Amino acid sequence: MADHKSARKRARQTPIRQERNKAVRTRLRTTLKQAREAVDGGADDAETRVRQAERELRRAASKGVIPAGRASRLVSRLSRRTQ
Repeated sequence: MADHKSARKRARQTPIRQERNKAVRTRLRTTLKQAREAVDGGADDAETRVRQAERELRRAASKGVIPAGRASRLVSRLSRRTQ
């Protein structure tokens, strides 16, 4: 177990942050999958799903769940797919 005050605080914070990050990452993956399927399938709402996926990517990057460069790369690839 943690021996000093800051380590005890870390031990309290870590599980809470892990849960939050997991929720953000899961929502991101689901949204990306839906956007890719919509684009590949030629769905009517493909553009809306792509915008939603971009929003989730930017949000995950701003929260530090994924690196900003990865978010940017995925947005670029997704937008190229729509053209």
